[in-house]
Amino acid sequence: MSFICDICHSEFTLTSVILAKYPGWTPKKCSRCRKARSKPNTREENLTTAEVLKTFTEGPTTGVFTDGSAEPNPGPGGWGAVYVVGDQILSEQHGHETATTNNRMELSALIAACKMVPRDQHAVMYTDSALCVNTITAWAGKWAVNGWKKKGGEIKNLALVQELYGLFHGHPGLEMKWIRAHAGNRWNEYADSLATAYRRETK
Repeated sequence: MSFICDICHSEFTLTSVILAKYPGWTPKKCSRCRKARSKPNTREENLTTAEVLKTFTEGPTTGVFTDGSAEPNPGPGGWGAVYVVGDQILSEQHGHETATTNNRMELSALIAACKMVPRDQHAVMYTDSALCVNTITAWAGKWAVNGWKKKGGEIKNLALVQELYGLFHGHPGLEMKWIRAHAGNRWNEYADSLATAYRRETK
């Protein structure tokens, strides 16, 4: 059977043999997230962008890095996107809403990212939302063919999904890749800092 992870929102499967051992159990986390959550959380909370640059040095040095969050979810939230080439910032944007969700903010960050990259440039867009990657690269094409409908219910955040799908697939130089959240990747941490800037006096 297939399930959606509550942490990374990716789809995972478990065999009927495993499920039969635990009657009535509905798994909430994929194996990757279960392992990650069993380790100590070394994330430094609510760093400014300047503090991020001083703290982190690892990870890809070129691309468009995005993040979005709401705390609580739903609740106030923000998004951030930064376009870097060779560890140098070319562009960055961030915004926030007083009432939103994690997924809406993740989508908003990716929409901004698509608009940052000139039409004649190639760029990889990095997001720590596996749900967004799957939505735009695997699922949305089928929904579009079916008149933006899917089996099993409504498409959440449809207007944002449609806008991102159009921008991404209308830009021949864009790729989208998943990157692990809070793993010390400098520019992913920077995008996270932009997404939470609305909580601080200093960006």
